[in-house]
Amino acid sequence: MRERPIADLPNLGPKTAEWLAAVGITTEAELRAVGPVAAWQRLKAAQPDVITVNALYALHGALTNQHWASLPQELRALLRRDAGVE
Repeated sequence: MRERPIADLPNLGPKTAEWLAAVGITTEAELRAVGPVAAWQRLKAAQPDVITVNALYALHGALTNQHWASLPQELRALLRRDAGVE
């Protein structure tokens, strides 16, 4: 499978790709290796006033090819728990 640029992943775009690059995640493979929770934690630490919990859902959706808004509430709750958000 060909690796896509981060900005081409579902839910993500050029700005998110820029933010991810700033925290050391520049490829789809790196995002997969880090995982959505740790990637979100890096983003949140770097930009606490900008990054919201929706970005956590977007990162998960990017890796599972789902729109973030369609994630079930149970999954959202698990992601928030794993990220230490409530």
